[in-house]
Amino acid sequence: MARVYRKAFLWCARRGWIDVDQARRDTGGVNVNTRGHARVRGVSKPIVPPSELFLPDLCGIRAVFAVVMIGELLVFVLTLARMGFSPLALDDLALLSLYVQLIGLSAAAALCISRRWLNQLPEPAIPVLSYGLVLLVATLVCELAWRVVAPSVDYAAIGLGHGDFALRSLAISAIVAALVLRYFYVQFHWKQRTESEARARVEALQARIRPHFFFNCMNTIASLTRSDPARAERAVEDLADLFRASLSDAAALVTLAEEIELARRYLNIEALRLGPRLVTRWALETLPLSTPIPRLTLQPLLENAIYHGIEPAPAGGEIVLMGALRDGQVEIEIVNPIGHTAQHSGNRLAQDNVRQRLAAHFGTRGRLIVHAATNDYRVLISIPHVHP
Repeated sequence: MARVYRKAFLWCARRGWIDVDQARRDTGGVNVNTRGHARVRGVSKPIVPPSELFLPDLCGIRAVFAVVMIGELLVFVLTLARMGFSPLALDDLALLSLYVQLIGLSAAAALCISRRWLNQLPEPAIPVLSYGLVLLVATLVCELAWRVVAPSVDYAAIGLGHGDFALRSLAISAIVAALVLRYFYVQFHWKQRTESEARARVEALQARIRPHFFFNCMNTIASLTRSDPARAERAVEDLADLFRASLSDAAALVTLAEEIELARRYLNIEALRLGPRLVTRWALETLPLSTPIPRLTLQPLLENAIYHGIEPAPAGGEIVLMGALRDGQVEIEIVNPIGHTAQHSGNRLAQDNVRQRLAAHFGTRGRLIVHAATNDYRVLISIPHVHP
């Protein structure tokens, strides 16, 4: 009985019908590797989730609109090539539009219905079968159109036979389908590479707590252990929260209240090390604290403000955090004095990473703007005010 259950599990896992990791925990040891491959008799087969199929969801309104627009562009090209700007071109345009849209929408519907079935196949077979399905739909529509229209049209007078009509239709359908499917395939893999690079950049940013900060913090805690155990304990708690956030999910959004609290803990740690040289002023009372924001957005910018603005100055300086809600945008500005040393490339690296993360989550509404004046350096974060 156990052998039957094991075979049934592996059969379902290969088709992506069950959660492999959960099933492995439930069954206690089916040989499934960590990359989501079911291993059967030495053969590793990828399990592709439905959301990772290269074909877009052709059942949606945007996809249907795209199919209609592509079809109409094709109709315009064919009509101009055949009839030019003749007054008779409008009649030809209307009939050809009906025919092309019937093929395009029927093919989209067929791909939409078969998408779940295609997802269970190996990736190399999906574009081949999708292409064959589109050609099959085009053939059926072509035959249907011929049988409906042929009795009322004298094709002998225009020199167009059944075979010629079918061959032209299938040739054009084959070319357009190949171009469209190829575009979907290339776009899907480009998007996957872009998302992988973005995740790598986010993870690199979250792991970017400089070693000198960690060592200085530990030295500070060690010095406080005997003289002020309570402050040393608070510093350990703040450092633990900071590293916990650094090791959390890189793509997660947190509330603005959580991000501000994490920034406060980071500044508390730096205040132990810098003492009276570091002065902070907060003016964020008017901000909606439930606004979602990428985790660890403020900390790397504050780290730059200290590293480039406070540490180089013998007397230290003041870091100001100001916030406001303007035109549906939550704006947070970090102001620090300009140090006597030149700005390093690490400053731009952190800013670029934060800017890319904001753009990835909020599009054009997520911005990071930098302004360097004579005496201060300003970084403005702007994100949309949305409810979590």
